[in-house]
Amino acid sequence: MPLTRRLIVLVALVVAFVALTLMVGAGWLGTLDHQMLRIMSGAWREPLHPLFQVIAELGGLEVTSILMFGLVVFLLRDGHRADAWVGLAFVVAVGLGALYKVALYHPGPGQSSAHRDGPSFTDLLTGSSNLNSFPSGHVVRTVIAYGLIAFVVRRLAPWRVARDLAIPLAVVLIVVEAFDRLYLDVHWESDVIGGLFLGAIALLSATVWLDRPRRTDN
Repeated sequence: MPLTRRLIVLVALVVAFVALTLMVGAGWLGTLDHQMLRIMSGAWREPLHPLFQVIAELGGLEVTSILMFGLVVFLLRDGHRADAWVGLAFVVAVGLGALYKVALYHPGPGQSSAHRDGPSFTDLLTGSSNLNSFPSGHVVRTVIAYGLIAFVVRRLAPWRVARDLAIPLAVVLIVVEAFDRLYLDVHWESDVIGGLFLGAIALLSATVWLDRPRRTDN
């Protein structure tokens, strides 16, 4: 996607995220959220629970942080020092998501409907699934971490198969993680959409930086 078009999409995503935040804060999406919760509760199958707990780990703070750290180290060691600043997109987006959960009153589905999530260090910090849940941190982290890795692999991998599969695999992982949040009933539909928006904003900002105009030496 050309850089100018990417910037236009970035502005549109920011506007959409702000609009969604206002609607969530006003409680306008409660009916749709509960409808999706009922659908997912009806689709629940206990034997699949361990599988979806594993999927949850892919978007957990531990796994995504390790992946982003590895990406930054790779860029530094490969001579792309300025490009390594894309790691800030992950840090800022995760921090902003945490700030939203403190400032915006929007409790999650709660213990009565939610199924046990994948174990995470963040459980020690939060201790409860009844905290504010907008946006979904798992979705935010998944979009940025796997999206950025796919972008870098697409550009730098020496193997054509890796370049061809990078983006489709990232898309599949993002979709599966988003579904996981709904299937385990740990997030509302609006939380997942908010996570997709915020993650996409950070990811697109990072790719704009990676594709910035380069100064050439004469």
